[in-house]
Amino acid sequence: MTETETTRAGFVALIGEPNAGKSTLLNRMVGAKVSIVTHKVQTTRARIRGVAMEGQAQIVFVDTPGLFRPRRRLDRAMVAAAWGGAADADIVVLMVEAHRGLTDGVQAIIDALKERMGEGQRVALALNKIDRVQAEVLLGLAQKLNDAFPFEKTFMISAERGYGVDDLRQWLAETLPEGPWLYPEDQIADLPMRMIAAEITREKLTLRLHEEIPYQLTVETEKWEDRKDGSTRIDQLIYVARDGHKGIVLGNRGETIKAISQAARTELTEFLGRPVHLFLQVKVRPNWLEEAERYSEMGLDFKDGN
Repeated sequence: MTETETTRAGFVALIGEPNAGKSTLLNRMVGAKVSIVTHKVQTTRARIRGVAMEGQAQIVFVDTPGLFRPRRRLDRAMVAAAWGGAADADIVVLMVEAHRGLTDGVQAIIDALKERMGEGQRVALALNKIDRVQAEVLLGLAQKLNDAFPFEKTFMISAERGYGVDDLRQWLAETLPEGPWLYPEDQIADLPMRMIAAEITREKLTLRLHEEIPYQLTVETEKWEDRKDGSTRIDQLIYVARDGHKGIVLGNRGETIKAISQAARTELTEFLGRPVHLFLQVKVRPNWLEEAERYSEMGLDFKDGN
């Protein structure tokens, strides 16, 4: 095999505080929306993998839930999933919001990195949202962070606008180990379509609803039927913890759920490239946060929440 034919493949874990821009970066790297992006923190629950091709390299991104101080079982399971994703990866990229700098949360992640990272594991730094700060502030922050941890490389990026993202992707492609590709060339995510569909609906719920309710609900795809006419029927259940939440999700005369359903259906139609008939049902399950089955639907380990 000639040098030009050498293929590379491996896992890259994106870690950072909630809202650091990990999902936005993943979606830009992959060139499609595989991870839901909202203005609310702790949106990503499962370790969603996106697959990006760069030359002869296949980069498999592990989009981990944001690292924070967990309070509930679900929070603890999410944080365990995040560190599990980092431990299994060939390269770890710590994302830090440039305008927020070295926060207590970032310091806690750096301290944990020192303890958890194996010998020879490669860790890079990506300062995100660079368009929000002056150049000299940026350079000072990069220096401070590199003093705190020996990052192999530092990138200045804006995941939202795309600045610096190509440089990061190219470096990742060159740095991954040599080996065969892990997924078919045209595959962009290893989540089952049923789960991606549930995530898309959950994103619409999160954008539409306020305060704590998005963290008290989950979405599951109950039925999926590809029809002969080329359309797909998707039936989903929205589990909420309280009766009061059900009323809020439904809205006055069902207007809220109608708007959510329409937004999710539009995006699913675009994502699947075929007409989608989406049917949503809201059910009250007071203890869903304590049910192992709900966790496995989200790709999380119930036991990690202990």
